[in-house]
Amino acid sequence: MSQRWYAVYTKPRWEKKVAKTLSVRDIENYCPLNKVEHQWSDRKKVVYLPLFTSYVFIRITDKQLSLLKSIDGIISIVTWLGKPAIIKDEEIIAIKQFLKNHSNVQVEKNNVAINDKIKITNGSLVDQEGTIVALKNNLIVVSLPSLGYVMYVEVARESVEKVTSAPT
Repeated sequence: MSQRWYAVYTKPRWEKKVAKTLSVRDIENYCPLNKVEHQWSDRKKVVYLPLFTSYVFIRITDKQLSLLKSIDGIISIVTWLGKPAIIKDEEIIAIKQFLKNHSNVQVEKNNVAINDKIKITNGSLVDQEGTIVALKNNLIVVSLPSLGYVMYVEVARESVEKVTSAPT
């Protein structure tokens, strides 16, 4: 069987401990660490903090999933529709590449849904408003009414913000 990436949910502040335990057990894992400079009154220090709070990525076969129950600090495996959520290799590579090139990265969940009214926050369509008509991985399909036509465009989730309608 082939190995695939999964995410496990850990106890709070146990991400590095879980990653170390997984490494000792020869289980491939990835705990993305964000390089952050902390300022105290007397000094500055660079620290490495988990990018995703309480999550560690693991690369295992389906048969190995049961081994996770015996690892201290792991609460559960992240699921999607009742099954362990598989994470694409390309997404892990993208996270690694992004952290290699950037420090002090901020992660923010962008909760958008079909029929939400949104405003595009960057790119060539900045400040355009529209309606979400479909969600696809990290992209959303937006209907942008313009000049009496409906234009559909795929936009990265991080490039939109919800628009709250004024009460009528």
